[in-house]
Amino acid sequence: MKNERTHASLFELDGVPQLGQALPMALQHVVAMIVGCVTPAIIISGAAGISGAERVILIQASLVISALSTMLQLFPIGSRTGFHLGSALPVIIGVSFAYVPSMQAIAEGFGIGAILGAQIVGGVVAILVGLSIKKIRRLFPPLIAGTVVFTIGLSLYPTAINYMAGGASSPEYGSPKNWAIAIFTLVVVTALNHFATGIFKLASILIGMACGYVVAAICGMVNFSSVAEAGAFQLPQLFHFPIQFEISSCVAIGLLFAINAVQAIGDFSATTSGGLGREPRTDELQGAILGYGVTNMIGACFGCLPTATYSQNVGIVATTKVVNRCTLGLAALIILVAGLFPKFSALLTTIPQCVLGGATVTVFASIAMTGIKLVMTEDMNYRNTSIVGLAAALGMGVSQASASLSQFPAWATTIFGRSPVVIATLVAIILNVTLPKEPRKNKAQATNDVY
Repeated sequence: MKNERTHASLFELDGVPQLGQALPMALQHVVAMIVGCVTPAIIISGAAGISGAERVILIQASLVISALSTMLQLFPIGSRTGFHLGSALPVIIGVSFAYVPSMQAIAEGFGIGAILGAQIVGGVVAILVGLSIKKIRRLFPPLIAGTVVFTIGLSLYPTAINYMAGGASSPEYGSPKNWAIAIFTLVVVTALNHFATGIFKLASILIGMACGYVVAAICGMVNFSSVAEAGAFQLPQLFHFPIQFEISSCVAIGLLFAINAVQAIGDFSATTSGGLGREPRTDELQGAILGYGVTNMIGACFGCLPTATYSQNVGIVATTKVVNRCTLGLAALIILVAGLFPKFSALLTTIPQCVLGGATVTVFASIAMTGIKLVMTEDMNYRNTSIVGLAAALGMGVSQASASLSQFPAWATTIFGRSPVVIATLVAIILNVTLPKEPRKNKAQATNDVY
């Protein structure tokens, strides 16, 4: 009885639980997020063509800033009942795949500094969204948010396929060996997703990558020289990548920040309804988005790419009902410690691209299907299918044929031609505002109308 009184329950938001109970749940969150947290940095460093040492710095910043951003969301600065930065809700923050298509285009054209400069502008946009959340939220119903997420997932497929083939810059690009290891990794991930349970299912991507990594190492595809060269301990470096404010990049990333700030409402709503049995309060949402904006502005100065809430960790909270903030804080602490040791970050850079592609193709597929699920929460009548279809068609079509904008200024190509997300978002919002709404029908009637 004394032990129960001195330690909080895992199912209570506040208080400190027993370490033996909290540690397994914290590790569960770490396993679910760590691959997704570092993969964007690996992809973008490849697009920018930066060296191994700088790639390590990018990965290290991803881990450290994601951990600190999570801490801010769990333990806000300011009054929890008044103005504050952070939500005090059980969430995990990490580097987001949602920005990868646009970041790839910017990295190839202007470098890492332009991404980070645009990220600072995006942080300001997120703060403005947070201050006016009630007014802006109506522009992004599930139909629009789902269309955007669906388009993001589709646009990431070529990246996964290029990685499965070994990376476009590799002299062995497309070799049978690369494809064999990629498919082996994919098979392991898929098998664990569908046949395993518990921690093995949750860690399917991590285990799949580990298996693929071992096979690749046996085949002589792993080089540990970067690990040997990396230091034992290092703090993130301020302004290692010079900040550059390039207008077209700022517009593209700023729009994505507005979308993701509103989209985060869905994750915060899911974690509170699934874990706490209630909807988030307006002050919680506002604090969450303000914290999201501020930490991204600070993170850019240290070389961390844009972050967001992690839906997979929201799913863990909703499934297990473990909402204790100290438990999730322990997960953030583990991620922080991992980020402070460059040898760990360097080890992650040794993962062959074919292994990375075989594992992440399932992540990208999941992103696209998440978008479909959001879209399907609306009636799929002729109006709504037109919005989704036209937005995705124009977004994907123009980005796949970016030469069609060759007669436009270079900034127009950067904003609209390199990533499908901007066009898809603008088209979806404009159509949703201008097209007349149809009377609400039941699902059977809506399906008949489509066909």
